[in-house]
Amino acid sequence: MSAAVAPPDAERAGRRVEEVLDRLASSGDRAACAAAEELVRVLMDFYGAGLARVVALLGQTEPKALERLLRDEPVSAMLVLHDLHPEPLEQRIGRALAGLPGTPVELVALDQERGVLRVRAKAAGGCGCGGGGADDELRASVEDALACFATEVRAVELEPAGDAEPVLLQITRRPQTAGAS
Repeated sequence: MSAAVAPPDAERAGRRVEEVLDRLASSGDRAACAAAEELVRVLMDFYGAGLARVVALLGQTEPKALERLLRDEPVSAMLVLHDLHPEPLEQRIGRALAGLPGTPVELVALDQERGVLRVRAKAAGGCGCGGGGADDELRASVEDALACFATEVRAVELEPAGDAEPVLLQITRRPQTAGAS
């Protein structure tokens, strides 16, 4: 029986590729540096073509399997990296926001041209008050979630929960019943 293999950390792998390319560039060997950069481009094209084929085949024959893959962060990140993700940006943002732990947030606005996403913490309960949590922590949580699903988003802005229309609780007198005096 084979042991489960942990998924590779895409961010760490990307940093490692950059480190190797930087090391080659600092060596002064322009030919080796150019060859390494070409190798990375060729491999990206090769894996991108393979991913495109997988997405096309699964979309035609196994839509539920494709849906499971789209929810997988490393797979989703690779599809976004290769510009192959079949879901529109807004849907991927919704997927990322829905998967956030803790305070739920809602999309307020997306400026695709600037890559800026504005979100607001959803009210917890019917009182109109926010769900709590520090703004910096919430912003970081949203940015982390978007890193795999929507790399087009370059900045996240938090809109204060107080800017939302408050939910009002209507309190009225209890109606008189026939037997009450």
